[in-house]
Amino acid sequence: MRKVREENDVLLDVQGLSKSFEVRSHLSRRLTGRVTAVDDVSFQIRRGETVGLVGESGCGKTTTARCILRAVEPSAGRIFFHEGLRRIDVVALRGGPLRAFRRHMQMVFQDPFSSLNPRMTVMQIVGEPLRIHRMANREQIEDRVRALMTAVGLDPKFLNRYPHAFSGGQRQRIGIARALALQPSLIVADEAVSALDMSMQAQILNLLKDLQNRMQLTCLFIAHDLSVVRHFCDRVLVMYAGRIVESATTEELFAAPKHPYTEALLSAAPRADPDAKSDRIILSGEVPDPANRPAGCPFHPRCRFADPRCEQEVPLLREVDYDRVAACHYSDRLAMDGIG
Repeated sequence: MRKVREENDVLLDVQGLSKSFEVRSHLSRRLTGRVTAVDDVSFQIRRGETVGLVGESGCGKTTTARCILRAVEPSAGRIFFHEGLRRIDVVALRGGPLRAFRRHMQMVFQDPFSSLNPRMTVMQIVGEPLRIHRMANREQIEDRVRALMTAVGLDPKFLNRYPHAFSGGQRQRIGIARALALQPSLIVADEAVSALDMSMQAQILNLLKDLQNRMQLTCLFIAHDLSVVRHFCDRVLVMYAGRIVESATTEELFAAPKHPYTEALLSAAPRADPDAKSDRIILSGEVPDPANRPAGCPFHPRCRFADPRCEQEVPLLREVDYDRVAACHYSDRLAMDGIG
């Protein structure tokens, strides 16, 4: 695993990010409520680092990523992107400047079939970003696409084929080539390997790691498979009910979680050793309704350590060790089990 960079070498700085969606009645279109998908999320990603974002389905991982990429508009918060000596306020960008900025951050989507236009050839799909941003002429685009195909392990002779002619793993390689076309600094991989079988997952992960090292990429890796996160990521952000509840280096988080929700997630992860002891923590209840969150700590209805303070007071995300934070009142007292 690569050594984590210095604190001042930050590429992306997210501060107090929130996103709410309006709920309206079907007939009158009257506003009846709001659903808070992302609630006061803050974190940083350093250059060259791979940060994993994990949590249950519906916890706000994808919405967080789409806010960062400005695919959806944040309701509150600031997002700063550091390009050389420039500090770009991503939320403030509009029109032409926003369009020009998009080349710095690109996304690899979960479904490698639905994310590719079935009516476009590989040449058109991978070359489209270059054409839209006017970064090359026709001959240069073809040369660039051929080089990208080779970089992701595909034969350039297939440039005129359509997506249906490729396997799932090959389609994901095409999606990666498209994301790399503009030479971005940050890649957001949203469940990029979850739709693939195990052998293909390993190939795509190794490809991403190799490309990251060669092209000096920074990666936000969204996943629910903790074994993949453990293998691929330098640092992990754990998300629950729209909030970051723990952040630590991968090694520290897996060895000794500081939040009860992280402990429960780790207990559900499969072990490589079939004889290893596994005491699965079964969480009672359901994930909180984002339109009607419980008072106090959002995890307290499912937490085995909860007490009256947890029911009334929202825990702040606080530092519990160097480069490690957790949102639990008792994170410095509880002894929780990790994965050795």
